[in-house]
Amino acid sequence: MKILKAMAVVFFIAALATAFGTPVKADAHDKLTIFRFSQPVELPGVALPAGTYVFKLADTSGDRNIVQVFDKDQTHVLATFVGIPDYRPQPSDKSLIRFSETTAGGPPAIKEWFYPGDAYGVEFAYPKSRAAELAKASNQAVPSMPSNLASDIKSSKTSTDSSAMAMKGAPIKAEQPNGDEVEVDEVFIIHVPASPMAGNTVHNVNSD
Repeated sequence: MKILKAMAVVFFIAALATAFGTPVKADAHDKLTIFRFSQPVELPGVALPAGTYVFKLADTSGDRNIVQVFDKDQTHVLATFVGIPDYRPQPSDKSLIRFSETTAGGPPAIKEWFYPGDAYGVEFAYPKSRAAELAKASNQAVPSMPSNLASDIKSSKTSTDSSAMAMKGAPIKAEQPNGDEVEVDEVFIIHVPASPMAGNTVHNVNSD
């Protein structure tokens, strides 16, 4: 039964990715990808209505990534937030977004973002209180950032302003389905195997 349930969750997540997100354009330099969502989606600290949005890496240095989401014209930064490295041994040839299971009635919450051809992606860290809710709903650990930094998600305009730097320097934990909080490296592989990234064009998701 556990295996069947796990398979159902995988298919559920894959179906949501297909139904809600359509990659339109990608750029290997900063992983810029344009997604068109046909229904509202949730990101850390912000809900996006149906529409077209630009995702890109604002900071690719260090063990964590800074992700920025823009409107379709890239004239306004809608959110800036941190993620942890994500690894998948079998890269996809397409842009990939996957969703966490959430409680009924709310928009699906984006869990992971992978760029085409890369074995490396980003798993998003949600504010602690929301991460705990998602962990319980999905029965999977969820990376978390301090809830008191949630306001910085909308106020950060660049990857180097004070709000972004506060998030980048914040401790990232992992919220467990049972309510426990643990160190992120106890449940996630955050130091992925060494492999050249230059020339790759793929983003992948956890394959668990």
